Amino acid sequence: MSTPAYPDIDRLIHAPARLKIVTALNLLKEADFLYLRNLTGLTKGNLSTHLSRLEQAGYVKIEKTYRGRMPLTLCSLTPAGRAAFTAYRRAMVAFLSSDGTPPEE
Repeated sequence: MSTPAYPDIDRLIHAPARLKIVTALNLLKEADFLYLRNLTGLTKGNLSTHLSRLEQAGYVKIEKTYRGRMPLTLCSLTPAGRAAFTAYRRAMVAFLSSDGTPPEE
């Protein structure tokens, strides 16, 4: 059995912290900053930096609003972000599968 070639993966998503963020947002319609911070275990500054990188790439939409009088930052994946995550997931599953072929969906 031959070993499959290393997949051409999206390096922006592949970074561990950003992979956590994108994976969480892929499962949710949106998430607030505090929820993502608690889920990922990242510091405020670190999470903010990673979200900014994902936003610059067009993968994440960030909306600053208020809940009552409290500031609220909502994050969601854009259609481009969902497509990028799907492509990333497929590439990794194919690479990690026994024969290197993508799974049927």
